[in-house]
Amino acid sequence: MAPRVAILDYGSGNLRSATRALVRTGAEVVLTRDLAKADAADGLVVPGVGAFAACMAGLTESGGDELIRRRVAEHRPVLGICVGFQVLFAAGIEHGQRTDGIGVLTGEVTQLAAERLPHMGWNTVAAGSGSRLFDDPEERYYFVHSYGVSGPVTNAVTGEPVILSHTRHGGDFAAAIESGALSGTQFHPEKSADAGAALLRRWVSGLGVSGLAVSGLG
Repeated sequence: MAPRVAILDYGSGNLRSATRALVRTGAEVVLTRDLAKADAADGLVVPGVGAFAACMAGLTESGGDELIRRRVAEHRPVLGICVGFQVLFAAGIEHGQRTDGIGVLTGEVTQLAAERLPHMGWNTVAAGSGSRLFDDPEERYYFVHSYGVSGPVTNAVTGEPVILSHTRHGGDFAAAIESGALSGTQFHPEKSADAGAALLRRWVSGLGVSGLAVSGLG
């Protein structure tokens, strides 16, 4: 039986391309605003593009923020992508405005310390020790963002260890996290050609396996 994956439609995100990419993994995929359907899935994908504050407003209005917190507390797989990854953290600071995030991870999303923004295009990822998302250190993934997370990160809900993978643009920032059933990517796996497709297959293949999940599509 194919794993069931729900992509949460809360008014933001790369919904069509994320859906197509996940269907190609062999998963049974549903794009839904229905929280009960999303909660019943083996894996939940949280996409996101645009501004942190706008994404958080959509999640709060739809109740998606509470769904994500509950799934993380219950050790059930969540994958965040791009801004859907960023909103997992405690807060985002854009143009001097601080917006509370979902807060399942500690840390703040701030502007990258780089002369050229946005960070747009292909870049490699230095996988953290023990990563299950990454396989080949030479693979390149597609990034489009001006904000990111640097510094230490902890799982504020379950206390499980966090595996951080990094990319450099101006300075180091978190390209991905893995913590128990919670995962996320700052880059867009659904736009990252064969490397992104392989990463999504690895995530889907881990659904239902204790300790593996992905958070972040955008």
